[in-house]
Amino acid sequence: MLTDWVVIPTRLPLVLHRCHACASDRFRANGKFRVNANHKLIDAWLLVLCTVCGDTAKLTVLERSHVRSVRPELLDRLHANDPGLAAELLQGPVLRRRNRIALDWDGAWRLDTGGTGHLSREVIDVSVRFAARIPVRPVRLIAEGCGLSRAAVEKLITEGKLVSAVRLNARLSSAFTFTLKR
Repeated sequence: MLTDWVVIPTRLPLVLHRCHACASDRFRANGKFRVNANHKLIDAWLLVLCTVCGDTAKLTVLERSHVRSVRPELLDRLHANDPGLAAELLQGPVLRRRNRIALDWDGAWRLDTGGTGHLSREVIDVSVRFAARIPVRPVRLIAEGCGLSRAAVEKLITEGKLVSAVRLNARLSSAFTFTLKR
């Protein structure tokens, strides 16, 4: 019987970016945007706050874009400070590449295993899916979901009792399956 696990985000990830005021490297996104129009050109930024000093930094979303080239729905979401839009933009590669930032997902997600009934079975087939693109090592997910240490999971892999079509030591953010034989 296939068991479904889901990796669910609990908050927006921290943004890894150097603060010019206090030299901290972590910023918190609160879903606020700043939009500035100059004649027919528009700029938009996602505002992030330093976790140490509270200073604000701007991550460029739109830069000198012609107003007619921006979808009206996107403009409405920017003006409404849509936190869902902030999450979408942070998870997309365009914003991260344009602003040369990275994301810190530590403590920003949880694993929903649907209960502990699967732990008593001899063979466990698990399908793991991600509600958002959260890069996590499958070894960590398996350890958390089965109540094992990471070293125990590594041992199961070397013994051939834990098998998967993907590398379990590399970071993944897409769905995968694995089988655990006790």
